[in-house]
Amino acid sequence: MTTSFTPRETVSELDRYIVGQRKAKRAVAVALRTRWRRQQVPAELRDEIAPKNIIMIGPTGCGKTEIARRLAKLAKAPFVKVEASKFTEVGYVGRDVESMIRDLVEAAIQMVQAEAVEGVKMRAEELAEERLVALLANQLHPPPAEPPKAGEPFGPFMVKRSAGATHSRERLDAIRAQLRAGAHDELEVELDVQDTGNPFMTIFGQSGMEEMNLKDMLQQMPGFQGRTKRRRVRVPDARELLEEQEARKLVDMDAVQREAIERTEQAGIVFLDEIDKVAGRSSGQGPDVSREGVQRDLLPVVEGSTVSTKYGPVRTDHVLFIAAGAFHIAAVSDLIPELQGRFPIRVELDALTEADFVRILREPKGALTRQYEALMKTEGVTLELDEGALEAIARYAAAANEKAENIGARRLATVMEALLEELSFTASELGEATVEVDRAYVEEKLEPIASQSDLAKYIL
Repeated sequence: MTTSFTPRETVSELDRYIVGQRKAKRAVAVALRTRWRRQQVPAELRDEIAPKNIIMIGPTGCGKTEIARRLAKLAKAPFVKVEASKFTEVGYVGRDVESMIRDLVEAAIQMVQAEAVEGVKMRAEELAEERLVALLANQLHPPPAEPPKAGEPFGPFMVKRSAGATHSRERLDAIRAQLRAGAHDELEVELDVQDTGNPFMTIFGQSGMEEMNLKDMLQQMPGFQGRTKRRRVRVPDARELLEEQEARKLVDMDAVQREAIERTEQAGIVFLDEIDKVAGRSSGQGPDVSREGVQRDLLPVVEGSTVSTKYGPVRTDHVLFIAAGAFHIAAVSDLIPELQGRFPIRVELDALTEADFVRILREPKGALTRQYEALMKTEGVTLELDEGALEAIARYAAAANEKAENIGARRLATVMEALLEELSFTASELGEATVEVDRAYVEEKLEPIASQSDLAKYIL
């Protein structure tokens, strides 16, 4: 369940996607490794070791969220990102803090279920093919009509007895070979698929406002279990639906739920963004009346409590909480002391510089430049950005951050969009072409915008 990456390996993996922020990467790498170490200690001491909860302090767009998201993906752990400003104190209309644990359990259910489906994929494909071959056989070679037969009495009713259509092994094998060759891809077949059109209802309770799908309740009632509807679909789509149905039959959902709850409790990660927005003591009135109340509601969840979910109770003692905030106005010391104590590790992230922007455009695996190159390639246009262009883009982005609000690396997206707006509009008309973007091209497109401060404020 818990990966055994060393801290150095974790930092190296994070370096593939995030530029700089060495201290933050080291902190989360140590927190991840501590989880693995905890699994190795004797059982009597294991429950005593608390997770190393972290507070990241840094301006917007410097990589806080991306570090947490990549860490969760690396650890193959259930992960949920929530915003502290969305929560309200119990008694006020809004979301209660325990809902983030319910969201975490849902993420774990999806993760474990996907793994379980992958484990039975081969068997599900075989069973789905058998069903599809039988459907095609009945459609391509319908049985001859039989004269009506006398029925058998069943109380006041007459019940007909009819044998199902049977086909020879040779015929089924021939249809299977044609199916694999794609000969029947244009045909349509009728399938019974699960009816997902049930409405939902909203209920209010002690845990705040929660959405409950009415289907969850109706499925427990006689007559509503496994409701289906008839659909006519093409053969390739039918294969996918049948594979999904067969995989669902093969997967033990009770085992999935048990594993998901276990993984949530032992490996779950909650990224609590905008924690600075609930910092400070409330005055008892106005829009911030529940700020301190939210902090006090967070205390038991972060420290360790039991949260009720529709899959059963979940303990949060060993869930890793990573909080983050810009802390421009408030400071970490403005949080109530009890909550500060739940986050023993503090790490400050650096504001990004022009040199960092150049590296962000050049180095990460999913760099913005690679994204635009791939997008243009879909139109047959080869986009080439040289080193001078990257430096010029970084310079304009850094200058825009200085003149307006500093939104960090997100500024690169606005600059790139302004730079390539004309190309994005006309790319579908260029056909096979190569567009070279150098420093002069960047300056030609962006200098008219940057030189007008009012215009730059809105566009860049």
